[in-house]
This record gives sequence, structure tokens and C-alpha cells, in this order.
Amino acid sequence: MIRNWEKIGSQTIADFRIFSARKDTSISPRTGREHSFFILESPDWVNVIPVTPDGRIVLIRQYRHGIEQVTLEIPGGMVDGDDGDAAAAARRELLEETGYAATEMIYLGAVHSNPAFLNNQTHTYLATNARQVQEPQFDGAEDIEVVLADAAEIPDFIRRGQITHALVIAAFYHYEHYRATR
Repeated sequence: MIRNWEKIGSQTIADFRIFSARKDTSISPRTGREHSFFILESPDWVNVIPVTPDGRIVLIRQYRHGIEQVTLEIPGGMVDGDDGDAAAAARRELLEETGYAATEMIYLGAVHSNPAFLNNQTHTYLATNARQVQEPQFDGAEDIEVVLADAAEIPDFIRRGQITHALVIAAFYHYEHYRATR
């Protein structure tokens, strides 16, 4: 039976804008030996699946520095301290990145972003009746293109490798489950 490890020490080793890094020392319940683990502490994140009145999905293209490529994704980002909650962050990110606003935000679910070394979750929202109400408001490090697609195209985008972001694929899983159970 797998048991929890006993943490005997923890120290912050770096602090950045979007995450901090800490080193934990824990004891294996199986061997009794100490091991070091490096954890990225990050606020929760949000993903938004905006659906327009005519049923199209609002997607975005943006350059991702980790893979040095342009990706096809959905709007999303970090839950800031000023947001209050994930739903407010979802509304803010949708408006900032696309210029769209929605009449309703429906919570679809959450996943642990990567529990091997991250301590946060990514919450997914469905933004219904999404309409463009202003121009996007990018921060200085964003360059985003808005793309509209038919909902029926999304599974093919994933199969063909046009959508590769794991958290976006997880968001579309939540969306399909929501649609199937309505």
C-alpha cells in the first residue's frame, strides 16, 4: 500500500512573479531514507472555453517560450490576488486576451496542473454567449491572435496535433463531458 511521505523540512529557494520554488526534504515510508524534492508553488490557473451565440469556439494563437513555437489554445491564465476567485480570473483573462465577454461562466472542473512538481490546479470554465465587446488588452509580454472555430473541429485539432497544450486538452475533456451530460 502506498503511504504519504513525512516532510521533515522545507525552504523557499527562489521567488519569481508567477511562481516560487521550494526544496522539500521528505522521508520515504518504504525505505526510511531522506530525499529532496523541488516544488514550484504557483497560484491556481484558469482556462476558458468561450462559445459564441452561433456555437463557435473562441481560440487564441500565441508564442510559447517553453517550446519556442506558436500554439493554438483557449484563453486562460493565472488567478491573481486581485481576482477574488477563479471565476473572476476567467472573466478577466477572456476579456484581456480576446476582447470577448460572456453572459455566463459555468464551472466545468479542475485538474492538478502537474502534481509531480506543481502545487496548483487549473480550473476550466465555459463562457456562454461570448461576444466581442472591446479590443484585447495584452500585457507587454503577450502577442495573441483570436481564432474562431466550429466546435466540431476541436477533436480534429487535437488529433492532428494542432492543439497540444495538455491543460487545454483537459479543458476540452471537461467540455465534452458537460455537453454529453446536459
